[in-house]
Order: sequence, then C-alpha cells, then structure tokens
Amino acid sequence: MSLPFIPVASPLKQYQSHKSAIDEAINRVLHSGRYILGKEVAGFEEEFAGYLGVRHCVTVANGTEAVCLALKACGIRAGDEVITVSHTAVATVAAIELVGAVPVFVDIDPVSRCMDHTMIESALSPETRAILPVHVYGQSAAMSEICAIALRHGLRVVEDCAQACGARIGDRKVGTFGHAAAFSFYPTKNLGAIGDGGAVATNDPEVSERVRVLREYGWKERYISSEQGMNSRMDEIQAAILRVKLPFLDEENARRRAIAERFSSALDRGSVIPPRPMPGTGHVMHLYVVESPERDALQAFLNERGIGTAHHYPQAVHQQGAYAGRVRGSDNLPVTERFYDTLVSLPLYPELQHDEVERIYTALADWCASR
Repeated sequence: MSLPFIPVASPLKQYQSHKSAIDEAINRVLHSGRYILGKEVAGFEEEFAGYLGVRHCVTVANGTEAVCLALKACGIRAGDEVITVSHTAVATVAAIELVGAVPVFVDIDPVSRCMDHTMIESALSPETRAILPVHVYGQSAAMSEICAIALRHGLRVVEDCAQACGARIGDRKVGTFGHAAAFSFYPTKNLGAIGDGGAVATNDPEVSERVRVLREYGWKERYISSEQGMNSRMDEIQAAILRVKLPFLDEENARRRAIAERFSSALDRGSVIPPRPMPGTGHVMHLYVVESPERDALQAFLNERGIGTAHHYPQAVHQQGAYAGRVRGSDNLPVTERFYDTLVSLPLYPELQHDEVERIYTALADWCASR
C-alpha cells in the first residue's frame, strides 16, 4: 500500500493545529459587527510590535503592499533607485516598481543566500536612495554591514521580512534593524493568516504615521484625503487569527529548526547541500531549500517515495520575462544564476509528524548513499 503524499506546505494542517481557538476568534469577530480596522487589528498591531521589539506596527492588506508602503513612508519616490536582490519572490521587485522607484540588483552570498553586502557600494549611483535586503528562506541578511553602508551613504534601509518572521541576529529580531520592515502573513508563512495580510514595523513614529495615512486613501481626517493613498487594510478576521497564532510562533520555529537539523544530518554535502545557518543568527527555516547538481533526478526520486518538492523560485526575477534585460545589475549575478540551476525545496512545517520526518530523512539518506 502506498504511503500518503507529503506536500511541500500545508496551511490546512496549520489551521487544524489551532482549530478551536481560530474558530472561536472568527466567531468573536463575526458577532462583533466590526470587520475592518477594529479592536482585533489594534490588538494584533500592539502584540506584534511587542513581539518584535519595535515601537510601531501598522497592518496592511498583504506583504507586497507592506514593502510598497514602507518605501513610500521612508520617502522613496518615482525615479529613486533601490538596491535589492534578484533572488527573491517577485513581490519584492513589484513593490519597488509600484512606488515608481527603480530596482537595482546585486548578487547573493553563496552560503547565506541573502544579499552580498560586499557588492552594494559598487552598485551605488547618484539616484540610489535605499537598500532593500531580503531575509530569504528564514535566514537573516548581514544587517550590521548593510546598515553601516547605508549610514555612510545616507541611504534608507527597508527590510523584507516576508520569509523570516521570528528570525534573529544575536538577540535581536529581524525587522528591527532598518528604518522600516515589511512582513507578509500569507497562509504558508511561519506566521500565516487564512487569507492575505501584511504589516510594516518601525521605530520611527513619522514612518508609522505615514503608513497609517497611506494605507487608507491618505486620510488623516475620515473621508478627507490629505495626500494620494490607497486601500490596504487588514480585516478583523485575519488579525484575530494572527493573534491566536502569534504566541506559538517561537515554539513552531524551534520545531522547524529541529526538523531541518534532522534532514541535514542525512545529507552528504557533496551530492546535496543543505541550508547553512549563519553563525550568530536564528534561522527560522521558512523553507528548507537544498542544492543538488542532479536536482531533476533528486526530485523524481523523492516523488516516487511520495515526497513533494518545489522550486522557490523557478526563475530569479531578472530571468523572468517581465524584468529580463531591463534591471541594472542583471548582467552580474553569477552566484544567483548558479543557485537557480540547483535549488530544490523540500517539505518543512511544524505540523509534520515524526513518521513523515523520518520518511524524508530516510529518502535523503538513501539518495546520498546511492551517489
């Protein structure tokens, strides 16, 4: 008899693990009569700011708009250049262009897979106004070095924390280093809603207030737009769900790390390279992404054993048709391009059962033994 298929991600299992509390929270909202920007949103904003260790949190509709509004609130305007990476979800770059700003790519570090800070200064131009590092797969970027470069050149720093909720550098969580930080609560994230959601975190009261104004049509006074804004509001149901899940985030991230360590212990580094958390950081293993020169064969082998795999992502941003040939820096990304030839994502989420973890461990060990 074939074993049940193990998917790469399972938001349903996340819901089921908190089902009674989530159902109660949704019911509470439904009976409150207030469904947008009410007590649940205010409560989550306060609680998430406290969790991160920042003064302000402003919720928005999704992670893409969180990046967009964070940039706008930091004064980034049309024509300004923003240095970022091509190794990211396309949302990062889409958000830069929603502002009217111009993305500029630098390469990634081959171990952390995050922005290579040594490449930043050679990418600067008179139009550069900001650096947007991405804490990819749950690994934090080199924020001390990035912030030092930004300080030297008078640049703003906006952190893309969509994949790294709860990640740390030392005792300090990501999202607390830059002028602002953007978070996503898409259902597959470490802290996921049951629908879309996002937030901007900052210690700057002016940035916080500007995001609040911009997220709701530019209103400082209700129905009166003081500037051009947009509609980017989190609903009360998503906020209530996130309030249920937030107290469990660190515990679930620890479970992710334990599973990742088990998988990595099966690997022969010559044939499959696992994620390598950087010293002094707390990787939250949003995705468990390995590198293999035989990735197609590895995926076929795992699929035969009922283990799902994926590519996060199938192409780097600069390789995609919408961006190919038009983003400065695209011709100097050798590490990024090599990585995209070898990456494979494996299942990793805290709801994986012991027998599922062991099935994946055994499959990886068998693969490595056969090479």
